[in-house]
Amino acid sequence: MLNGKTALVTGSTSGIGLGIALQLAKQGANIILNGFGDHTGPKAEVEALGVKVGYSGADMSKPAEIAAMIDYATAEFGGVDILVNNAGIQHVAPIESFPIEKWDAIIAINLSAAFHATRLVIPGMRAKNWGRVISIASAHGLVASANKSAYVAAKHGVVGMTKAVALETATTGVTVNAICPGWVLTPLVQKQIDDRSANEKITIAQATKELLGEKEPSLQFTTPEQLGDLAVFMCSPAADNIRGVAWAADGGWTAQ
Repeated sequence: MLNGKTALVTGSTSGIGLGIALQLAKQGANIILNGFGDHTGPKAEVEALGVKVGYSGADMSKPAEIAAMIDYATAEFGGVDILVNNAGIQHVAPIESFPIEKWDAIIAINLSAAFHATRLVIPGMRAKNWGRVISIASAHGLVASANKSAYVAAKHGVVGMTKAVALETATTGVTVNAICPGWVLTPLVQKQIDDRSANEKITIAQATKELLGEKEPSLQFTTPEQLGDLAVFMCSPAADNIRGVAWAADGGWTAQ
């Protein structure tokens, strides 16, 4: 379905981003991965699906590096047809003790990076009259939780930006949408479970059940593969007129 298209997925060397990259690659899209740490394993995993795969180690908190990544995509792949804004970090603390540098980093990577990548790919998408911008927001883009002021602010910002850019591109073949997952078992969430287990001196299984039970009525994690399939749907002709949505994939979290 996506043969000849190129997808840039930020924060895609593990977790949700890699899951989305793999599902897009299964539909024939060429993939540009981005992220820190070892990328050779994830790159090989995607290449095994028979598509062209690139990699950029751009630091998503630095606009100049984001611009260089888009230049790389243009030079090596002919541009970006599908942008998945996925890179994100988290820090949990009450606002009065929230480190200023953590606030700045979360806003930079979770919100400003999506702005910079989006503004840089939209001209090429307009020129082709086809494109998809899919930002991975969060249930926290729709509702709040205590001690997550920066993350909630950033994710609400992503949802708002998504709506604005969807309106700007409404008469074109470019669609702009957000996906709002609830709990997904990524390394980021596993750390929260591990910390809860250690702090409360309970088993990992108990900590997992507590974590899900507080927010997610289904008591199930959403999987990276499911989010990848949703992204694939948003790239399909069936989604040509889905514009500016914040699509909850959260086991009922935001239905409460």
